[in-house]
Amino acid sequence: RLAGVAAALAVLPPALAGCGLVGDAEEPAKPDQAPAEEASAKSRERVQAYLDAMVAKDVAAGRSQLCAPLHEAFDGAATGPNGDFADHFEVSQAAITDIRPGPRGQEVDVSVSVAAGTRKATRSLVFTVTRDGADWCIAGEAPGDPSAAPSAAPTPAS
Repeated sequence: RLAGVAAALAVLPPALAGCGLVGDAEEPAKPDQAPAEEASAKSRERVQAYLDAMVAKDVAAGRSQLCAPLHEAFDGAATGPNGDFADHFEVSQAAITDIRPGPRGQEVDVSVSVAAGTRKATRSLVFTVTRDGADWCIAGEAPGDPSAAPSAAPTPAS
């Protein structure tokens, strides 16, 4: 019986220290860097919100997903002839196909199917998402790998 009490007393202080009830059991400070899971989730969230805004033709919602330095260029090009929110484009499908770390942040590959009149095409795009202070934003958009899109060439509607 005495051995059982001694064992309990030996285990109790470290267990309580782990709960913060005894001693100074502070965790070491973590660097201000998001874990990979958070980076991936936040990148997916931002890009999906942008894609949803494209489908809905909601320019303000699309703009709000971008980092501040891109706002001026976005305002000038978003609804222009080749802009993501151009009136003559109908986005029938937009899907995230991959997320991976890149040199400037998370790179999010997407496949976007658009129609302009009778012409239809599926394009691959790559969005770069970065952390801006406590928040995340889209820092860039570029053409993706053309071989990644199922039908990269415009085709007439059937």
